[in-house]
Amino acid sequence: MSQAKESLKNPKHSTSSLNKKTLQAHEEAFETKWFGNPAQSGASFLAKSIEINPEEPDLASFVQALKQDTMDLSQPIGKLWQTWSIQTLRKQLEQYANEYYVLDRPSISDFTYDNLLERLQWLEDQNPELYDPNSPTQRIIGRVLEGFEKIVHEQPMLSLGNVFNEEELKDFITRIQERFVDATFVCEYKFDGLAMALQYENGRFIRAVTRGDGLTGEDVSENVRTIARVPMYIDTPKFVEVRGEVYMPKASFEALNALQENLHLPLFANPRNAAAGSIRNLDTSVARKRKLDIFLYTFQNAKDFGITTQSGSLEAMQKLGFPICEAYRVCKNFEDIWDFIQETTQKREELPFEIDGVVIKLNDLNEQTELGFTAKVPRHSIAYKFPAQEVETTLLDIVLSVGRTGRITPNAVLLPVRVAGTLVSAATLHNADRILNYDLKINDQVIIRKAGDVIPEVVRAVVEKRTGSEHSFIWPKDCPVCGSQLVQLPGEVDHYCPNPDCPARVLESLVHFCSRNAMNIEGMGDKRVAWLHENGFLGSIEDIYTLHTRKEELLSHKGWSEKGTSKLLAAIEASKSRSLARLLFGLGIRHIGQKTAQLLADAFLSMDALMKADVEALSKVAMVGDIMAQSVHSFFLQAENIALIATLKQQGLNMVQEKKEEALPTSPFANQSVVVTGTLDSMSRNEAKALLASLGAKTPDSVSKNTNWVVAGEKAGSKLTKAQALGIPILNEAQFLAMVNPKNEESSS
Repeated sequence: MSQAKESLKNPKHSTSSLNKKTLQAHEEAFETKWFGNPAQSGASFLAKSIEINPEEPDLASFVQALKQDTMDLSQPIGKLWQTWSIQTLRKQLEQYANEYYVLDRPSISDFTYDNLLERLQWLEDQNPELYDPNSPTQRIIGRVLEGFEKIVHEQPMLSLGNVFNEEELKDFITRIQERFVDATFVCEYKFDGLAMALQYENGRFIRAVTRGDGLTGEDVSENVRTIARVPMYIDTPKFVEVRGEVYMPKASFEALNALQENLHLPLFANPRNAAAGSIRNLDTSVARKRKLDIFLYTFQNAKDFGITTQSGSLEAMQKLGFPICEAYRVCKNFEDIWDFIQETTQKREELPFEIDGVVIKLNDLNEQTELGFTAKVPRHSIAYKFPAQEVETTLLDIVLSVGRTGRITPNAVLLPVRVAGTLVSAATLHNADRILNYDLKINDQVIIRKAGDVIPEVVRAVVEKRTGSEHSFIWPKDCPVCGSQLVQLPGEVDHYCPNPDCPARVLESLVHFCSRNAMNIEGMGDKRVAWLHENGFLGSIEDIYTLHTRKEELLSHKGWSEKGTSKLLAAIEASKSRSLARLLFGLGIRHIGQKTAQLLADAFLSMDALMKADVEALSKVAMVGDIMAQSVHSFFLQAENIALIATLKQQGLNMVQEKKEEALPTSPFANQSVVVTGTLDSMSRNEAKALLASLGAKTPDSVSKNTNWVVAGEKAGSKLTKAQALGIPILNEAQFLAMVNPKNEESSS
């Protein structure tokens, strides 16, 4: 690959094959030879008898452009020539990049490409007023952005509904075929990436917008420009919007995680997270370094071009230079679709990118329009999600880790194996009972999978493959880190290290406090916190806020730069203004998660009030049970915790919570306990809970005699049964939406 092409994916600029003096001399000699006096006007030049050497086709094209009267002929001919050359080179280089990256059919050598790019760079330097962010020269330059502008989608970017088995998919296809007897379908890979909309006007790329919440996304154009296969120019003056998926190829992901590991930085969980983080990074050089790619699969305004099918849309996008995945198939019936899914399942691991299913779309765009949308998903398309992938590997060992509360967690050490896109070498075993119940032995062959394609878990031992070399794991009596005798609390399956000064507990407490869901201190990842702890900089939470006094010591260590250290200290300072709810969660009080911390902060509004509250007062907070209340009360009775809060207060941390506006009294859900169960068409359960919370409702996870309402979607299970037994009012989705907004019923009819 040429240096210039590689620079689209590499942070270093290409090395010039022609130096600036050579380029300048060449351009001046050319203009003098053919124009005589480059300062004369274009009109004067055209008035003369012109003989064009056939060996100079560019000059012939330029003269033809002059004669078409599309330029201001009062300008100097040399200026007109350079302007025309810049515009022509940009289009040529875009074409050559498309041939190289999209079609894999380069028509020029890397050497020629580099020389053309260097000439364009020189010409743009001479004509700064012709700056274009879409120019091939700009795609290799990194810049730091101030933020991402919010953009409202003209047409919502909706996610797809999901099916998980053959029967559900068959029901979907049958419903459509009952409406459209001759319906055909297009099957495409479901890419595991970040949804993106690209927009073009007058043949030029103007904007890239993320999906966001479906209605409003973020303008990430600068980062998307760094993706080599995104065309900056297309051959149509009409407005164009195409949508697709930005993804990170498997090879790029493995290289990125190898780099992260070498730099002692946290590893990315999967390529999707890595791609999303890269696109949303304010430093555009980060996206360029990480070698992202894109597939386009929706021609949003295809009908403006007379296109009537999804398959036609894919063909049209490809002709315009957009990268599409050619592995799609037009299917006539369910059997064809299921065959495609089975074939894709077999190929999944061999693909150079991650997919997590197959998308099935009604092919006819007019029929798509006729079917329309629900409040959340289109009725004409569905995503078949692959079942969790199960893989066999060897259980090499079982090791114990100590959490911030002292809980001992057994972890499986596995022979590394690829599962759902990532190399897995460990999985949690939760507790001692899990090991016994699953009859797991060291050296067993075991089946593992990723729960929700995210968290590795051991499913079972392959008992039939035992050879006699396997042996049982003996649960220890003492903490593996500090040696304290382990305890098991009444009624609990977990074992605990009771030593609050256990180094492992201290470290995990520090990591938790700095984490994204707690104080969200950028730059204080697990490995950074561990290094600071091991090297004597952090021994307690208070030490985080005195790190600035030891800046010179930090700078004396390898890997600590002035810029990076200052940035970290600024992030620590910024964390002082985090909400009281975040601080409460960060303190790691046993049984208190994010949601409960928020409820407590909203109820008491200050740390002082919370510390003075007794168990009875704490128990009165919605969804705070007796065990939680006792845990909070006990925490604030301990002298070391009282001292910690006093120190953090002196260090300037926020200790109050802003009072929320009261819910509208007109909401029938205000101050009601509402349980959501089953699958809703218009929103996820979490979205329904958030909506209810905004209306003043409490949304517990279980049904009890104190529950006021149950919202039951499709496939509601035991919660619905219990609600019926208790005589609790039950709402279906339509009734729920009507109560949320009485106008909903009218607008959906």
